[in-house]
Amino acid sequence: MNILLGNLSVEEIENRSGVTFPLELVSYMESRQQHKAADVEPGKWHCFDIPFTLVCGDMETAVEIHKYLSPLSNRFKESLQISLANAEVCQPRS
Repeated sequence: MNILLGNLSVEEIENRSGVTFPLELVSYMESRQQHKAADVEPGKWHCFDIPFTLVCGDMETAVEIHKYLSPLSNRFKESLQISLANAEVCQPRS
């Protein structure tokens, strides 16, 4: 059984990671945060403090966020996991 705790905002993720996100990513994420941890909806995300994990509601959201964070990953103070809310994995639309 996994225990997941927290509801981090974009600013709190930046503070914890030690990285300032590009404004485009901040805008994208701020409009899509889901504060309820259960059943993250497609197009939404929720970030847990323990463990430091960003859960996305669909692959497209995960890919979009990863696109911005991947080039910054070597500057993160600690690892941030990106995962999907459901087990169904599909390829993002082109």
